[in-house]
Amino acid sequence: MAFADGIADFRSDTVTRPTPEMIEAMANAPVGDDVYKDDPTVNALEEESAAAVGKEAALYVPTGTMGNQLAIQYHTNPGEEVLAHEGSHVRSIEGGAPQAYAGVGFRTVSGEGGRISPDDVDAAMAMAGFFPRISLMVWENTHNLSGGRVIPIEVMEETSARAREHGLAVHIDGARIFNAVAASGVPAERWAACGDTIQFCFSKGLGAPVGSIICGPADVIAEIRYLRKRMGGGMRQAGVIAAAARVALAGRERLVEDHVLARKLGEALAHRFPGGVDLDQIETNMVRVDFEALGMGWPEVKGRLEAAGVKANPPMGASWRLVTHRDVDAADVDRLVGALS
Repeated sequence: MAFADGIADFRSDTVTRPTPEMIEAMANAPVGDDVYKDDPTVNALEEESAAAVGKEAALYVPTGTMGNQLAIQYHTNPGEEVLAHEGSHVRSIEGGAPQAYAGVGFRTVSGEGGRISPDDVDAAMAMAGFFPRISLMVWENTHNLSGGRVIPIEVMEETSARAREHGLAVHIDGARIFNAVAASGVPAERWAACGDTIQFCFSKGLGAPVGSIICGPADVIAEIRYLRKRMGGGMRQAGVIAAAARVALAGRERLVEDHVLARKLGEALAHRFPGGVDLDQIETNMVRVDFEALGMGWPEVKGRLEAAGVKANPPMGASWRLVTHRDVDAADVDRLVGALS
C-alpha cells in the first residue's frame, strides 16, 4: 500500500518504511557497545545472518557500500585490479570508493545480465602481471543495472571455481541475494559458497530502515572488523537499528510478493505500450521499460506521475527502471499505469 501521505514510490526498494513490528523491536532492543562486542542485539543479528548464508561469522555495517569496500580492502593490495562486470555496483555506483580507499582499479567484462564466464577469467588472467595484477573477482547478484536479473547458480559456481584455480579471492555483492533465492529456489548457502565473503542489505527489499552485513570465515571477519573501525563504522549501541534488521531477515520469504507485483506491473505496461517491456527479463522486483516506447518525454511523464501521487526515477538513457517493494501494491500499480494512459 502507498505511504501514509498517499505517495506510491517506485524509485527503489530502499524507500521502504519500518513496519510496526520493526518499530516495536527497535524500541525494546537490549543494547550495549558493539565496538566492544557487547551489544546483544547486534550479536544475535550477526549470528543469524551468518547462519542464513552458511558462513562462519558476520559483521554488521551501516551500508552495503561499506560492506563491499571492506571486502575489497581485505582481499586486495593497492595497485591491483578487481575483475568485475562493467555494470557492477562496486564499480559504477559506489562513488569511486575502490580507487579512493583500496587503491585498486578494475578489469571489466560485459556479459549479459551481470554474468562473468570462465573464459572471461582466463582472458583477464592471461594478461595479469603484464597489465596490473588481479587479486579479486566480484559478483553482483541480483544485478541491479541489468534490471534485477539473477545470475544462474551454475554460472557462478563454474566461474568461481575457475577464479580460484587462478588464485583469486571471490566476493559477492549480494545486496539483494534473497531476491535471487526467492526467484530461483536455490538456497542462500549455495549462492554464498561461490564467494569467500558475501555482503547483503537489510535496507532494500527486506525492508529494514538501515544496515547491511558482511559474512565469511571467522578470521576474515575479525580482520574486517578492524578495517571497519578504521573506516569509521563502529556504531556503538547499534542494537536499536539491528533489531529492525532481525525482523527484516526473519521475514525474507515475503520477497516473492514483490516479484509477483513486478510481473503485474510489467504485463500492464507491455499491454499499454507494446514493445516497451521484455517480460522475459522481469526476474525479481525490477521492471525495465524502453522509455521511447512511451511516446512521451520525461517532463510529461514526471508531471503525470506527480499528479497521480506516484514517484519514479528518471530514465537512464533509454532504460527506465521501476521497482516494487513491500510499500506498494496492486492498486498503486494500477495508479501508475493509469497515469501514463
